[in-house]
Amino acid sequence: MFGLSEVALILIVIVVLLGAKKLPELARSAGKAARILKSETKALKKEDEGGQSRSGQGQSGQSQASESAASGRRVVTGTIVERNDPPAQS
Repeated sequence: MFGLSEVALILIVIVVLLGAKKLPELARSAGKAARILKSETKALKKEDEGGQSRSGQGQSGQSQASESAASGRRVVTGTIVERNDPPAQS
């Protein structure tokens, strides 16, 4: 596929573009991403082997919400959005 000279040229271009100082940080980030991906795929495989389906999980989530509502606790779901807008002035 690629010869040794092509791989060396690609590595030189990467070093020139990114700089030698950023390469360790880039490698660390890539390693973390690979570990996260690996753990997530293992979790999905384990979930599939356990025989749990998504519809079953949704029903259990709904029952948990109704149980917590009955006990007086409040269930909040959604996405947290950070805004840097200044407060409105009247």
